[in-house]
Amino acid sequence: MDERYPWLDSYPEDVPAEINPDIYQSLSELLVDSAKKHSSRPAFSNSGVVLHFEKIEKLSRDFAAFLQSDTTLKPGDRVAVMLPNLLQYPVVTFGILRAGMVVVNVNPLYTERELEHQLSDSGAKMIVVLENFASVVAAIWKKVDLEMVVVTEAGDHFSPLKRTITNLYVKYFKRLVPNWKIKKAIRYLAALDNGNKADYKNVEINPEDTAFLQYTGGTTGAPKGAVLTHRNMISNVLQASAWVSASLDGQDDVVVTPLPLYHVFSLTANLLCFFNLGAHNVLVTNPRNLESLLKDLKRWPFTFITGVNTLFVALLNCPGFSKIDFSRHKVSMGGGSAVQRSVSNEWHEITGRPLAQGYGLTEASPIVSATLLNCKEFNGSVGLPLPSTEVVICGEDGGCMSLDEVGEICIRGPQVMKEYWKNPVETVRVLSEDGWLKTGDVGRIDKHGYLYIEDRKKDLILVSGFNVYPSEIEEVMASHPGVLEAAAVGIPDDRTGEAVKLFITKKHAEITKEQLMEYCCNNLTGYKRPKEIVFCENLPKNNVGKVLRRVLRE
Repeated sequence: MDERYPWLDSYPEDVPAEINPDIYQSLSELLVDSAKKHSSRPAFSNSGVVLHFEKIEKLSRDFAAFLQSDTTLKPGDRVAVMLPNLLQYPVVTFGILRAGMVVVNVNPLYTERELEHQLSDSGAKMIVVLENFASVVAAIWKKVDLEMVVVTEAGDHFSPLKRTITNLYVKYFKRLVPNWKIKKAIRYLAALDNGNKADYKNVEINPEDTAFLQYTGGTTGAPKGAVLTHRNMISNVLQASAWVSASLDGQDDVVVTPLPLYHVFSLTANLLCFFNLGAHNVLVTNPRNLESLLKDLKRWPFTFITGVNTLFVALLNCPGFSKIDFSRHKVSMGGGSAVQRSVSNEWHEITGRPLAQGYGLTEASPIVSATLLNCKEFNGSVGLPLPSTEVVICGEDGGCMSLDEVGEICIRGPQVMKEYWKNPVETVRVLSEDGWLKTGDVGRIDKHGYLYIEDRKKDLILVSGFNVYPSEIEEVMASHPGVLEAAAVGIPDDRTGEAVKLFITKKHAEITKEQLMEYCCNNLTGYKRPKEIVFCENLPKNNVGKVLRRVLRE
C-alpha cells in the first residue's frame, strides 16, 4: 500500500486512479460532443415535457448566437443566471459557455441587497431571470452595469397550450409574479428566435479560461467568487463520471435532480456529469412540493437521485413514498451536509439501497470524495478521494499527519479553483503555490483511505445544505438603527439540520423581535433568516474584543 494514497487499494477495478482532463479543450467541447453522441436520447424533462440531446444542442447554439449578435458582450464577459430547475437552465448555461462567456449562478431567492452585491462584484453585464423574480432585478438594475435582462416564464419550453395555461396559472391564480418594469428587458423566447436567425461563430476557448464564477463564503466572511476554469470543470465532470459509471449503465439511467442547479454540487454532480454520460435528467423545480416530487418519482422509474439529509427525511415521512417502484433504483447520493446514519438506515429499509454521501466545496468544483456507490451499508465516512485527487491531513504546524490522526483537510487536484475573483489576499490564505487548498475542515483518513469529517469550519452554519456565514448576517443586522451588536450561531433543527440563532444587544430599548424579523425578511434569503432571536445585555468576548461564538453555542 502506498501510504500517500491508501484509497487506491479500495478502488473498484473499473475506476481509474487518474483521469485526463486534457482530452477536451473546453467544457463547451465536452458538452457538444456529448450532445452529438447521445443526440436521439432524452436529456432533460420538467413537468412531463422532455427535451432531447439534439434539441439542447440546437437551443444552446441559438442562445449563444443571440449573445454574439444581439449584445455587445464578448468572450470572458460574465452573464448571471437567476433560474430554478427549469428546462431553460441547461439551454442558457450551455449557450453562455459556447459563446465563450462566464456563467455567474445566482440564487433566485436573493434579496435586492444580495443580488446587487453579486452583480456588482462579478461585473455581470447581463442576467437571465425567471419572471417570478424579475421585480428584484427591476429594483436594482440601474445600480449595476447591466446591458440587458432576459426574462423567461416557467412554461416557455412547453407546448403552446400548456405554456399558456402554466403561465396564466403562475401569474394570475398563484400570483407568483410581482409587477416589474425593466427597459433593457427582452423575452427569452424572442432571444432564442433572434439567435436562430443569426449565425453562430465557434469560439476558441482555452482550458484556463474561466467557465464559472461560482460564489461562496469560502472559509469565512462575505461571499467570494471562486474562479472555476474550463479545465477545473472538465476534471470534476470526468472524475465524477468515472466514479458513477462504475455503478450505473449511463444511457439507460434516469436521474432525479431536486437540488437547485445553481448550487455547485447539483451543477457538477447532476447537470454536467450526467449530460456527459447520456442520462435522462428529471429537473425538479420545487422539491418542497412533495406531492409533485412524488409524481415525478412515480412517472420516471429512477436509478439515481441526489439530495440533502433534510430532503431524504421529508420523503421518508411523506405518505406514499414507500409505495414507489424502486426496482431500477441504484444510487442515492447525499451532499451539501452530512447524511445522518438513522436516515440512511431507514432509506435502506424502504428503497433497498443505503444513502451514499460525498464531500466537496465550491473551491474544488466541488467534488473531492465520495463513498462507493454500490456500498452495502452506511459507514459514516465521506468516502474515498476521486481519481487524480490528493488529500492530506495537516497539523497546526502545516506538517502531514499520519493515518487516523485528526487535522485540517487539504486537497490538491485538477479540479481545485484557479483563485478567488479579485481577492488575492484570500486566495493566498487558502491556496498554496504548489496547488494545495486548505479547506478549513477538520478530519482524518483511515488505513483504507476513507475520509472522515470530524469537525468543520468553526462558525459555518449549514441550513438544508446551504452555507450560511454569521458575519454576513451580523453585518446586515448591524445596519439596523436599533441594533448595537449582533452575533449569529447555528443551532440543531429537525427540519433543516441547523438553523440560525441570533443574539442582539439593543441600541434602542423599544426594538422588538418582530421588527428585526421583518428587517431580516427584507435583506436576507429565507434560509439565512434566524429561527430564533435572543436579546442580551452583552455579548461574550475575548480580551481583544472578538465575540466568542462558542460560548453562545453552549
